[in-house]
Amino acid sequence: MLAIGIIPARYASTRLPGKPLIDLGGQTMIERVVRQARQANLQRVVVATDDERILAHVRGFGGEAVLTSPDHPSGTDRVRDAYEQLGVQADCIVNIQGDEPFIHPDQINALLALFANPETQIGTLVKPVVSQEELLSPHLPKVVLDSRGRALYFSRHPLPYQRQYPQSEWLAHHRYLRHIGLYAYRPEVLRALTQLPPSPLELAESLEQLRWLEAGYLIQTAETELETIGIDTPEDVERALRFIAG
Repeated sequence: MLAIGIIPARYASTRLPGKPLIDLGGQTMIERVVRQARQANLQRVVVATDDERILAHVRGFGGEAVLTSPDHPSGTDRVRDAYEQLGVQADCIVNIQGDEPFIHPDQINALLALFANPETQIGTLVKPVVSQEELLSPHLPKVVLDSRGRALYFSRHPLPYQRQYPQSEWLAHHRYLRHIGLYAYRPEVLRALTQLPPSPLELAESLEQLRWLEAGYLIQTAETELETIGIDTPEDVERALRFIAG
């Protein structure tokens, strides 16, 4: 199976401008993402950026990068643009978040394994919720699955709502799952997804994957116990530096 990892990386960020080029213990964030992704079962790892500085930097440390349009509304659109520029026919495309410098290769490989099933259209990761703080955080979307591990719904609110128990006891009576924002797609599905207009559920929750569910696409999940550390704020940078320091 020819699997390509594509890392969308924008320079502009409301809370952390120049985020991909931030130094994290001697390596930039984007370099850490690339080096982690290269350890997975991917034939190519490519950065998709709208900025010449990021392009030059990635090529400078020996990475592969392509310049994409600055007008893409989402990382998914940027991934499609980059894939089409490569001019190859992949079996699977993995959208790797450019602000996850500690993404684990095993997480990427777990996604790739889903595509051994020819029925898999889209793959993503889920992780058990382990604390009340996680359960209630709107920044950590939750997901409800069917019996085959396919996503039924994603929400920033804890689902299901257990009416028979107080909220403080929900974790004791149900196994909640949170969503890890790593995706993989069949190429033809990726093309179709970027043609879809925003949907009502997506706009309500501000979760792009709901657009895909509303359009009838199937999202297969794999479970991981591994934690990720996303970088969105200066506080996240400090947390990442502490993690590197051990």
